Amino acid sequence: MFAARRATAGSSGRAELDIDARFRTLVQSPLRAGLLRFLSARPDERYDLEALMQTFGRMRLDVENCLHELVEFGVVSRLTGEPPAYAAARPHHEHAARLLDTFLERRAAVGIEDRSPSVQRFREMIGRDEKMLAIFEWIRTAAKADIAVLILGPTGSGKEVVARMIHELSRRGSEKFQAVNCAALPDTLFESEIFGYEKGAFTGAHDRKPGRLELANGGTLFLDEVGDLSLVAQAKLLRVLEERRFERLGGNTSIHVDFRLISATNRPLDLFVRESRFREDLYYRINAFSIRLPSLRERAVDIPVLAGRFLAHYCAANGLPLDGKVFSPESANLLVRYHWPGNIRELESTVSRAALSAPGRTIRPADIEFLHGTAPPPEEVSSARLPSLRDAERAHVMRVLEAVEWNKLEAARVLDISRGTLYRKIDEYGLEPSAAEGRRRPRRPPSVESGNT
Repeated sequence: MFAARRATAGSSGRAELDIDARFRTLVQSPLRAGLLRFLSARPDERYDLEALMQTFGRMRLDVENCLHELVEFGVVSRLTGEPPAYAAARPHHEHAARLLDTFLERRAAVGIEDRSPSVQRFREMIGRDEKMLAIFEWIRTAAKADIAVLILGPTGSGKEVVARMIHELSRRGSEKFQAVNCAALPDTLFESEIFGYEKGAFTGAHDRKPGRLELANGGTLFLDEVGDLSLVAQAKLLRVLEERRFERLGGNTSIHVDFRLISATNRPLDLFVRESRFREDLYYRINAFSIRLPSLRERAVDIPVLAGRFLAHYCAANGLPLDGKVFSPESANLLVRYHWPGNIRELESTVSRAALSAPGRTIRPADIEFLHGTAPPPEEVSSARLPSLRDAERAHVMRVLEAVEWNKLEAARVLDISRGTLYRKIDEYGLEPSAAEGRRRPRRPPSVESGNT
């Protein structure tokens, strides 16, 4: 009998050790630990997968896998419904419950993303479309290394927010972030702004002034609208990037700088390079890693989500309840139909203006004023909306590929681009031959087919 009790105790001890090991492994993942703390802090709330993706800025598969492991261990429950929801749960095993209590009592370590103001701002720009979540992953990747990053995207899409995120999440996050708007810098001011100047370098130079390069030493230099730099300014910038040294205007002392370069533009730099309007060597210097931000029209499903979020911010900032102002269905539909040339920045200002104009709680279509024309009537949205540049390029590339029966060598020649660029565009736009096209293509002899790569 005594031996039986010892065997039972031994078995129980091994089970507890196994639970200990499983729980330690479970909470080693920052995402699993974050999800567990988030749900446990709100025991009466239920969250679907999309809400948790937006909250943590993570891709669907990552969040799904972490939730599955938490459910399997018994600390989170999956509630049936459409879509299914998740909530905190109490483990049935007493030892597992004690481990959970101990974990929740410990103070959570504040991660670098939670300390970053730009990350919080970027999370507000995430909606239901996963494009922004994919970009979040690219930002995390770019922040790990010191390589030069080029951020592409239309005006108002959040390029500076992304640049600041990369800086704040990198090892240089505690150092300075220097932003320069290249579009506002004529050649006469470029040198003095970027390199600084010595006292007496020109009329009015009464004191020495450090330039942005010097101020960015140890940190990050952000060149916004880099595509607007003149060829003269490009040559001077290239020299600094190659040598990491410069001289102040009017000085003769060489100054060494250590900085990380992030650039942004809404211009087609690859086209500028072909037209000799942007130096090819500089283009490759600043474009070691590129991130493209989508326009708001490319993720139209997010417009109601973001508009509601901006409206709640307006209410909070003006001392109103979070639901103190709401959009009528007609006004929400009006926002979705508008083309948003100013993207997220324009949406935020439009929502604030509409909330201020609305005399009552409900924002009507008459309260919404767009800066660039009006939204088309509902019947015109699908038939009369002009295609975006991206849509037009995709259609043109597809048309050429079909015309040459998907001979990529010939298609690249017709489009006047390299085969590498053509491959990237095929991949970017998800182009592939139609079934009918595949049946229609004649069989070529091996010597001819070898050109079709």
